[in-house]
Amino acid sequence: MDPSSPDTDVLILGGGLAGLTLALQLRQRNPELRVTVIERRTHPVREAAHKVGESTVEIGAHYFSDVLGLREHLDEEQIRKFGFRFFFSDGREDIDACTELGVSKLMPTPSWQLDRGRFENFLGERARALDVDFHDGSVVRAIDMGEGDAAHAVTFEQDGANRSLRARWLVDASGRAGLLKRKLDLGQANDHDANAVWWRVEGIVDPNDWSRDPDWLQRCDPPDRWRSTNHMCGPGYWFWLIPLASGAHSLGIVCDAKMHPLDTMKTHDKAMDWLRRHQPQVAAGLDAGAHAVKDFLFLRGFSYGCKRVFSGDRWALTGEAGLFLDPFYSPGSDFIAIANTYICELVEKDRAGAPVAPWAEIYQRLYFSFYESTLTLYQDQYPLFGDARVLPVKVIWDYTFYWAVLAPLFFSGRIADVVAYDRLRAPLEASRMLNAAMQRLLREWGERNAANGLVEERARLLDQFKIDWFRELNRGLDDVLDDDAFDARIHASVERMRWLAAEILGRVRGDHADIGDHGLEALLDRSQSPPSLDPQWYSAAA
Repeated sequence: MDPSSPDTDVLILGGGLAGLTLALQLRQRNPELRVTVIERRTHPVREAAHKVGESTVEIGAHYFSDVLGLREHLDEEQIRKFGFRFFFSDGREDIDACTELGVSKLMPTPSWQLDRGRFENFLGERARALDVDFHDGSVVRAIDMGEGDAAHAVTFEQDGANRSLRARWLVDASGRAGLLKRKLDLGQANDHDANAVWWRVEGIVDPNDWSRDPDWLQRCDPPDRWRSTNHMCGPGYWFWLIPLASGAHSLGIVCDAKMHPLDTMKTHDKAMDWLRRHQPQVAAGLDAGAHAVKDFLFLRGFSYGCKRVFSGDRWALTGEAGLFLDPFYSPGSDFIAIANTYICELVEKDRAGAPVAPWAEIYQRLYFSFYESTLTLYQDQYPLFGDARVLPVKVIWDYTFYWAVLAPLFFSGRIADVVAYDRLRAPLEASRMLNAAMQRLLREWGERNAANGLVEERARLLDQFKIDWFRELNRGLDDVLDDDAFDARIHASVERMRWLAAEILGRVRGDHADIGDHGLEALLDRSQSPPSLDPQWYSAAA
């Protein structure tokens, strides 16, 4: 045998969520492909694993359930998510008297809360069943990158002995360890300075335990607020509550580094003191003693970019080994789904004898454009998170942008279809420009409200389920459309963005007549502007 020939076609460094799903996708698309995974932890791992990424949204959920075919496991072993839910409750114990943003009924397109330990154990079993060569309990000791057409080589330690493998393709899915990223000096900072602390507690934390008001308790059908990804919001921060199927609850504080320094919360005692000041109702429930603490962790500066994620030299990065945005809208599994799909495309093109480098550049350009557009949703926006006039509108806008463009591209199987991107160049660019201008407007709206003391104090549910067009955007993600119908859908959705942008701009000027348009006016079509949101979304006086 040629000593330079590969032992495996694709060697994946890391057997967590990103690495194992990539292994499954590669094997499902080509059962002849030799796929090897090297994972540091020994399987099975414990449930309620200490990892961020428990809440899925539509792209990631579709990837797990439909692309990888894991719907049965998700339905039977994980928790169906009751959407996002936001409480504007900074410093308040009367949660039922706060503005609440969420859905009263399940949206048509499903997503799930993932117990990461349980899910990754299942993925490991599934990978082995598909003949993936899965080396758990193994530590990578050396990486030697092959030049030209030569194989890459990895040395790893398993059961006290060193082993070496040569691979045609090398993929870093090692999370924040970033094995390949560090070796190749690919790390890159971004302009989003935020920190997080998080921990797990035993038992389910149910927001319905915070009130005895029958009207408040019956706002939702079913009344399962606990199944939501619950956000308790305040200026410069949000606090998450995510249920896990193993019977634990995930809790976390995410904050602007300048407004809420990490040193004020980086131990469990400090985090609880912080909660008692900012979310006293949550703290009181945890202090009651029914929720024993399982673990605690903090991350400083959790958001980062990457200089390169796909290479014509037959290597790639996926998941947190490449880049990480922000957990506010739970985009982690979305970006795993997109990166893994592009990696599968590159591997297939290589096996077909096509040149890889041009395609790696194309997919990387697309991937980075998604990252940069999504980053605008978070950058410098944390100060307005306690504004119950602005944040509900921002959430509707951000989800309209997501469901109008990126999600349909993935759901339809067109995320790697460069011909579709060429056909849709104009509406896609328009959506990007609309979003960038809208984020600037939202930021200034929040700043003006804070300076002028404009606050929202009424108790109400802003029910996203009751917005017909918004619910239809969500439902339509699963529609199977030919190219003409798909293109028409994208054009119509971007027009919806224009209509919504015009309405928001008009409402903002109702608060602040002299506010600038941040370039929105040039992007709007004033010829038709159907109603988009009820006035209650904008004003306490409505």
